[in-house]
Amino acid sequence: MAYYRNICFVEAPQAIVTPFPRYISDCIGVCYLAAAVEDIVESMAMPENYYNDGIFESFEKLLKSRPFDLVAISSMTGCFNNAEKLARIAKKHGITVVMGGFHPTALPEEVLDLGCVDLVVVGEGEATFRELVEKGPSREVKGLCWKENGEFVHTGMRELIRDVDSIRLPLRSIRPERFGEKSDEYTIDTIYTSRGCPWVCSFCANDKMHKQWRGRSAENVVEEIARLHDPKKKKLLKIWDANFLTNIRRVERICELMIERGLTNFRIVTETRAKDVIRAERILPKLRKIGLSKVGLGIESPNPKTLALMNKENSLDEVTTAINLLNQYGVGSEGYFIVGHYSESVEDTMPYPRFARALGLRQTLFMAMTPYPGTRIFEEYDRDNNITSRDWDLYNNFVPVIRTAHMENRDIMRMMVYCNVAFCDYRSVLKRDDNRGVLLTFLKDLFQLVFLLKVNKTLDRKEASQIVFEAFELWLGANPALDYAKTPPPPPLRQPTGVCLLHMASGKRIDFVVEQAGDRRVLKLREVPASELTPFPVVRLDEVVDAAFSLSMDALMRLLYRNELMRNNPRLTARQALALIGDRDIRKLALRFWRLYRGCLR
Repeated sequence: MAYYRNICFVEAPQAIVTPFPRYISDCIGVCYLAAAVEDIVESMAMPENYYNDGIFESFEKLLKSRPFDLVAISSMTGCFNNAEKLARIAKKHGITVVMGGFHPTALPEEVLDLGCVDLVVVGEGEATFRELVEKGPSREVKGLCWKENGEFVHTGMRELIRDVDSIRLPLRSIRPERFGEKSDEYTIDTIYTSRGCPWVCSFCANDKMHKQWRGRSAENVVEEIARLHDPKKKKLLKIWDANFLTNIRRVERICELMIERGLTNFRIVTETRAKDVIRAERILPKLRKIGLSKVGLGIESPNPKTLALMNKENSLDEVTTAINLLNQYGVGSEGYFIVGHYSESVEDTMPYPRFARALGLRQTLFMAMTPYPGTRIFEEYDRDNNITSRDWDLYNNFVPVIRTAHMENRDIMRMMVYCNVAFCDYRSVLKRDDNRGVLLTFLKDLFQLVFLLKVNKTLDRKEASQIVFEAFELWLGANPALDYAKTPPPPPLRQPTGVCLLHMASGKRIDFVVEQAGDRRVLKLREVPASELTPFPVVRLDEVVDAAFSLSMDALMRLLYRNELMRNNPRLTARQALALIGDRDIRKLALRFWRLYRGCLR
């Protein structure tokens, strides 16, 4: 009989949700743990609302409703404050708490010093967790850490699981409903086809957790994919390996098996290296056939010296080749850039968006350098006293928590916003034929920009508004030249169209004016006093920031999640639209947006 028989599994949610539906938690980590002990325990459960602030109430309710003798919490760094809060709730009920994941693996003693965590699982958890459940805390169980008589007990590192096919498939049936979908029917889901990584980038914690790369067999992977496939509903499938294309032959076999079995009703996104995309050229048609929609590429910086400092073996020529290949085979690409490298200044960062566009990218993520515990970057910044905050809520890739040789937190934040502003080609604005169309498009894009600032809880609304306006001023100072032409040419504008961005605190306004120039449309920007008369709609930046900051991130995620479902399944649009109309928070957002829109036209 197992030492622990009734287990509650919890994957701590991000303290601050980033406004991208693909980053919503699918709880795969704890589903692996549940599968590892399913045959030796009496009961298992997870709390509802595990992906938002409702988790604390539902967790408390669950612990009151039935007996548990172990609570297993998994946590990333950006989730750790929530993990601690969950651990304290469990301890209040007298339940043993074991914690694992990237953050506890990196800082086991710091976690145990909190006093609310009894045990830490270090490294890959399945084998260690199963032995713990069977035997209880024991020096014979490798991979454990606890505190005894004021001293830390480390049982030694457990060997890596070499045969990753031996790991039981994640027990998704333990997951509660999410946005009305049952546990195995989620619109968005995650699969890992390998563990570890053949590379050791200085900013990545993968080496601390999973070490060297180990791939599952194609047959094992496709068995799991078959469980997720729904011929009636296309899902977004995240193949969230560190480097999916490490072994090209293995990936090709996965594609062949999926095609043979008709498992192709997916929109697949993944991440890999540019070099691997080039090596995989011959199988790109097969990847496209199984539903590969987008590949994320870690480009990080246009500066070769910066890449060398990060141990990032990236050739910028290879990046260009990879993006061209993906475009050629109808696969989207998204470039990941890091703003705030220690040696780079504001001036060094200014070329980032132009460089990204020159690569042929249509989508990018400009993220802040984040020193996650367990990485070489963390050790370097910590040693030199350049980590400015250890509030783990801020560790989400979009909030600066370091200083560099040339930039403070605020400078890095402003440059992140600038990069987003300057990367946009504003084609959606240039396509519009009247002021109302330009306004509607501009407002939508501006909201998305402000939502990125909302993830930084250290910013108040006034400061957020100031940073956004400064970013637009920076872009204006770079003399942007934007035009739009197509064949056949768009209908010529009868008169210029445009929109104005007003920042009351500075008394300034930036006018965005679309004019006809031969068979092309051009976007011209100019900064003027706020009092200058204009024929164009005026967007008051403070009002947009206030509206965006007033919306809960949970409500925003509900909106984005259902939008993802409708995007992939147009026939379900009517049903999902009704669900959105029935959502009080979404109705309030729509009403506020409409009032903003109407107010700008006055």
